[in-house]
Amino acid sequence: MTRIAIALLGACALWLGCASAAHAMVQLDKGIAGARIGNTRAQVKAALGTPVKTRSGSNDFGSFVQYLYAGGITVSFQGEDRVTSILTTGLGDRTSNGIGVGSKEDDVKLHIPHVKCETIAGSRYCHTGRFAAGRKITDFRIAAGKVTSVFVGQVLD
Repeated sequence: MTRIAIALLGACALWLGCASAAHAMVQLDKGIAGARIGNTRAQVKAALGTPVKTRSGSNDFGSFVQYLYAGGITVSFQGEDRVTSILTTGLGDRTSNGIGVGSKEDDVKLHIPHVKCETIAGSRYCHTGRFAAGRKITDFRIAAGKVTSVFVGQVLD
C-alpha cells in the first residue's frame, strides 16, 4: 500500500470515529454513547476513550469503579469489571426519537414505549421495565417537568 492510501484510510477511520461520537445515542435498556451494559473496561475505553476522571469506592453492593467522561457521562462497574450502568446529565445523548436531558415529561410519555412515570420518595421518574434483580431499565429523572438525567442500568437488588 502506498503512503497516500494509508493516510487516506487513517483519515477515514478518524472521521468515522468522530461521526459516531457526534451522534451518541441512548439505547433503551442497553447503553449510552457507545458504553453498553456488560461491556468490559477495555471495551468502554475503546468506545469512549480515556476517562476524564476515575472514581472508586464501596457501597451496599460492594466495591465499584466509575469512569467519568466529558459531556456528563458516567459509566459504572459495580463489584466487577463489566458495566452495570451508564448515566448522562449532558444534552448530547438522545434516544432515536430525540428524548434526552431537557425533554419534557409529556414527550417522554409520548415517545418512549411502555414507560411508567411515578413519584418515588419525593422525586419524579419515568422508567422502562421493572425494578427486579437482573432486569435492565432506562430511567429518566424528572425535575420541574423536564428530564435532568438518563440512567441505563441493570437492577442489582
